[in-house]
Amino acid sequence: MKWIGNRISYVDTPEKTTIIITPERVGVYKAIIGAWFFMWLTIGAVMIWAWNTFEMKATMKDQLTLLLVIFLAFWLYYAVRVGRTFFWLMYGSEFLKIDKISLSIKTAIKKYGTSKEFFIENIDKVSLSIPKSNSLQAAWENSPWIRGGERLTFDYKGKSIRFGRKLDEKEAKLLFQIVTKRIEEQLKKKNKN
Repeated sequence: MKWIGNRISYVDTPEKTTIIITPERVGVYKAIIGAWFFMWLTIGAVMIWAWNTFEMKATMKDQLTLLLVIFLAFWLYYAVRVGRTFFWLMYGSEFLKIDKISLSIKTAIKKYGTSKEFFIENIDKVSLSIPKSNSLQAAWENSPWIRGGERLTFDYKGKSIRFGRKLDEKEAKLLFQIVTKRIEEQLKKKNKN
């Protein structure tokens, strides 16, 4: 197993290359987002409990039902969004596998996630997408509550596919070199057969 920085490991065999990218392991971020997530869940649980526990007049109940539905829609959206980010920071990884048939990308929390396969002969324009360090995009993507910030992009049948979440510039460039080189090698092997 070889390493690129602290977050990317890969294994080369003649048949395939397997790459694993893990999220940043910053304990302060995990603690803050975890606390926020569990407090948010508590707020929702208290709202639902209070709604079911306290008695109200019929006219007031109709108005409060509307407010509660709007609040819970907002609450659920952020509970899912922050929960996914929290579990991503705790247990997430990106798995890449390059063989002579395809490039497979799996974004998983523990072992749960779906793998997407992209035939290597249909992959075009592999490129880096690194925002300027003082831009609003860089500040947004580097914030701890955002899972995104994918640094590598390729075109596949008219769609733009992105991977390599929150990699710094050095790691992204090294990963770019490995991915492009392995895709070229596998295409050459495939064309020989």
